[in-house]
Amino acid sequence: MKLGVFSVLFAQKPFEEALDYIASKGLQAIEIGTGGYPGNAHCDPDVLLADESKLQAFKEAISSRGLTISALSCHGNPLHPQKAIASEHDAIIRKTIALAAKLGVPVVNTFSGCPGDHEDAKYPNWPVAPWPNDFQDILKWQWEEKVIPYWTEIAKLATEHNIKIGLELHGGFSVHSPATLLRLREATGDAIGANLDPSHMWWQGIDPVQAIQILGRAGAIHHFHAKDTSIDPVNINHHGVTDMQSYALMLDRAWQFRTVGYGHDMKVWADIMSALRLVGYDYVVSIEHEDGLMSVDEGFTKAVQNLQQVLINEPLGEMWWV
Repeated sequence: MKLGVFSVLFAQKPFEEALDYIASKGLQAIEIGTGGYPGNAHCDPDVLLADESKLQAFKEAISSRGLTISALSCHGNPLHPQKAIASEHDAIIRKTIALAAKLGVPVVNTFSGCPGDHEDAKYPNWPVAPWPNDFQDILKWQWEEKVIPYWTEIAKLATEHNIKIGLELHGGFSVHSPATLLRLREATGDAIGANLDPSHMWWQGIDPVQAIQILGRAGAIHHFHAKDTSIDPVNINHHGVTDMQSYALMLDRAWQFRTVGYGHDMKVWADIMSALRLVGYDYVVSIEHEDGLMSVDEGFTKAVQNLQQVLINEPLGEMWWV
């Protein structure tokens, strides 16, 4: 495995300064935002697709520092019921697939998106209960009319470019659990897989080790994020896992995102790394920082230090004891 980082953490730094900083920490890979929610501060697909010299300079800046690109990321909601929003996010996904192909990057990360509850809706609707039956009707309509048709088309485009799509399993979107990811994958093909982030599993009550085994057995893990979650044992009983309070209200929230090692100990993270190796994932572990108790630099540095203790780096050897 290789250690990397989702470089939108350093969007305020000039691109080459950010690369120097990342390389100085001993990392081997970067995941780069191309638009949507992560922004495109360091990688504008319109510019790089239109200018071969700028594309080559971009590649050289990364490779000269001993880094590779693990994925291009354009998280958004291409199924948003407001057509202008959906069209913008859809266009970014398509451009990012084209750019990934030109750069030789194997994975494009994004969200599945979430539709509304009918054609004239204005806002997404995320059903979370099977009853009253209205919710089942909404869910059926969303998947049959929006989710599956859209991702069937994108999966075909990705396959034509030899690209895999890593959908981040995130609450609020149609694909948010191993089951919903596998449902979409079964309907659309193997180009669709997970950008698996354990932090989103923990707050939904899903054990990331089990999620890795479920998705890994299906060959459905295309990319992996390293981010932690802490769950407050008192507040969880007050607000539940679907706590809708602002992330800024950290003292009162049921759960919050943390730097690796500050929500779960290193034994848990060692189990996660072992589970990834067990199912054959030998790609990049990409650090994502969204810890409201630490600066970007400190949170990132601590994540690097903690992951370096548990990351499995060397290729598998022969079982000499067998």
